This record gives sequence, C-alpha cells and structure tokens, in this order.
Amino acid sequence: MKTLTIIIFALLLVSCKENKNNTFTDVSTKTETQDTQLKRYKVQSGIIKYKTTIAGAVMGSKITGNGTGSKYFKNYGAIELVEEETSQTTVANILGNKSTNTTNSHTINKLDNSVSYNVNFKQKKIYKQKNMAMELTKQFQPNKDAGEAGKNIFKTIGGKQTGTETYKGYDCEIWETMGIKQWIYKGVTLKTVAALMGITTTTEAITVKFDISIPDSKFNLPNYPIAEQENMLGEIEFNSEDFDVDYEGIKDDMNRVKKMSFEDWKQHAIANDEEMQEMSEEDLRKTYNIIQKMIKTRE
Repeated sequence: MKTLTIIIFALLLVSCKENKNNTFTDVSTKTETQDTQLKRYKVQSGIIKYKTTIAGAVMGSKITGNGTGSKYFKNYGAIELVEEETSQTTVANILGNKSTNTTNSHTINKLDNSVSYNVNFKQKKIYKQKNMAMELTKQFQPNKDAGEAGKNIFKTIGGKQTGTETYKGYDCEIWETMGIKQWIYKGVTLKTVAALMGITTTTEAITVKFDISIPDSKFNLPNYPIAEQENMLGEIEFNSEDFDVDYEGIKDDMNRVKKMSFEDWKQHAIANDEEMQEMSEEDLRKTYNIIQKMIKTRE
C-alpha cells in the first residue's frame, strides 16, 4: 500500500493547476467541521479485523508468512488507525545448504485529517508529517470525496473495475491495477490479493462492523517521542486566510523530482521510512518510473 500512497500523492501534486484569475471559493462562512471534513469512505465509522497470508518462491527460496491487522475509522475515514503484525519466513536451499530466516513486522499508521503518523517500533519513535494527498484532496475536491478521487487515480495508472462480488455480506466493487486486486465496499477495502515477484500476499477481512460508536482510546498511539518528517516531494504552503497556494513551489518540487536519478530518489524516499526500506529494488524502481511517467503526462 505504500507504493499506491506515493503514486496518489504524486498525481495530486501534479494535478493542481493554477487558476488563471488566482481566485478561490470563499470558505469564510463555512463551519470548521464543514471545512475540515474529508470523506474517504461512504460509511461513517467502522472496525475491521484482517488476516494475511503470504506464499511464494523467489530464486529458489520458499517464502511463507501470516499476519493479523485491524482498522478503526470514524468521520468517514478522516480519522483512521491501522495496526498490522506479520511474520515472514524464507527458506533457502543453495547448493545443498539450507537456511531459514524469519522476520517479524509491527506497524501502526494513523491518519488525522491531513496529518499522518507512522510508528517505528524499532526506533521507538513516531514520525509525523502532513499527508499532502489528503490536504490537496480537501482543498481541490469541491465535494471533499477522496473516494471518488481515488477511483480517478486508479484509472490514471491503468487500473479498472473488473466486476462486482459479495464479500462478507457486502456488495463490493473489484478493482485491479499493477498486480493488485481489491474488493472495495463504499471505499473501504475488505480484501486484497497482491501478486508481485512470485509472491502472493492475501489480506482479507474476517470481521466487519460499520456505523458503530468507537471509543477515542482506539486511536491512541504508543507513548513514543514524535519527530516531524519532511514530505517526500516537499512542502506546499497554504495560507490559512485565503488558501493561496505556492504554485511556483509545486513546479519547483516537480522539476526537482523529474531531474532525480533513480538512486537519488530512492535515497530520499527510504529515509526514515520503515515500509519503504522493506520494499524490493524492483518495486522501488516501478514506483519511481510511474511517478516520472505521471509527471510527464500531466505537464
């Protein structure tokens, strides 16, 4: 999912076009709730428990794994906490020499409107940064519907809806892109099957509860120090009074990324990001190529 998040971020950045008259809708009469509400899903709240299975083979090595996860969200997904724990075992047999290696991963990611928090349990730190994809969706999508924006983004990167299917009693749309197949109900993903590099990872909901009251404690983070983290493609300045956007800054950011070699981009992308650090060289390069392609096509 990290790859998709980066792609969405890049597309939203390069999709921002300057208004010729440099004017914006007057939002001074809106309430704070109306202004900040961002609808990622078409259900108000939910608790979902997931299980994950991993199976495949790469260069003679057999890979298996399993995991569990939970998603809590309210305010139509504007506030969300996702926790995952996985264990993956690689059994290699090279010239008769057999070795077994097991790695465990524990992650917590929280979205609070336009702010993201990533818990790094190894470093015992929480990395905080502005979620620019959500911020830009909030500013440039008149109906604040991030779900519809997400569908358009899927289509832009070659994704398409391939059918519908009932899963866990819910009528889901099936979307496929980049070797990933997802069962989505009103914007909420209930099942994902990702087949990449000979490894198939299946994550599926085992219990689903929608439109229920969720205690605030479910969105608490560990008591770790919080470190501010710069966004991968740079900051975009918003003026709180008139919502003017630094378009020249956006252009500079895009030009900077466009000129980056893969190695330069990779070094910047994986800095202080545990999930990116765990991505394979092939997946990183695929992400880089997609971002470059999208920048060129949106110029």
